[in-house]
Amino acid sequence: MGLPAGRLAMWWLLASEIVIFGGLLGSYLLLRLVNPSWGIEAQHMSQLAGTINTLVLLTSSLSAVMAHAAAERKDTKKAVMYLLLTVLGAVLFLVIKLSMEYIPELSKGYTPMKSGYWAFYYLSTSLHGLHVIAGAISMLVILPDVAKGKNLQRVEYVGIYWHFVDAVWIFLFPLFYIASAAH
Repeated sequence: MGLPAGRLAMWWLLASEIVIFGGLLGSYLLLRLVNPSWGIEAQHMSQLAGTINTLVLLTSSLSAVMAHAAAERKDTKKAVMYLLLTVLGAVLFLVIKLSMEYIPELSKGYTPMKSGYWAFYYLSTSLHGLHVIAGAISMLVILPDVAKGKNLQRVEYVGIYWHFVDAVWIFLFPLFYIASAAH
């Protein structure tokens, strides 16, 4: 019987993504240890925005789980509704990231060129943001088939991807937001 090809492909994709994010975050941690000034720079982070975005992503993970459960029951209307709620969470996350963080930070001169800290912050969170966009687009792509009751296993696959996106944020949040409060 074996593992379905789509699920196996998703796990292989995520393994490669873990290598990318693992290398990036590992490099950040090593450099942060030898750059105590990064703690001072981190104090300019919006902990409110980071906290709100954490709640948004965790809530969107719940709606992804609900979409998968509905798809397994072949309740396509609820599966579509929960997928759309997850996409809404992705959009809300990005709007908060731009309006409460990127735009204010950039306008104050906190650009990627300011220091290594800001370069890592923008690289890490932008890469994560691209994954949020990819997850939302993937959900929108499968939506027409899900509405017709076709290829419902894809709801599970986009859900696995979405949980990975959330897990990455769970690492980014303490590194950039909580660590800034501890300094």
